[in-house]
Amino acid sequence: MKEATGELNMTVITVIAIAAVAALFYAFVWPMIQRTIVQQTCNTYGPGYTAKKVDAGESEACTTASDKTSCWICECTDATQCSGDINAD
Repeated sequence: MKEATGELNMTVITVIAIAAVAALFYAFVWPMIQRTIVQQTCNTYGPGYTAKKVDAGESEACTTASDKTSCWICECTDATQCSGDINAD
């Protein structure tokens, strides 16, 4: 019986540790990965574009967001280097 209790305790500790690592990944690492991917896409538009996360109500570009709460857009931060509005349909 003591062996079974010990194994159960280690299982619980393992599950909690996996959940903690997953939560840290989702909270810190995943947003950085998303921003890097979007920034690379924005860089293809030109040197004046940067990635910006906006809420669905802030931009018309968010109407196609899968979660309908926020989306990423490429925003022109230096008008002298940008050519046109890439987010307009």
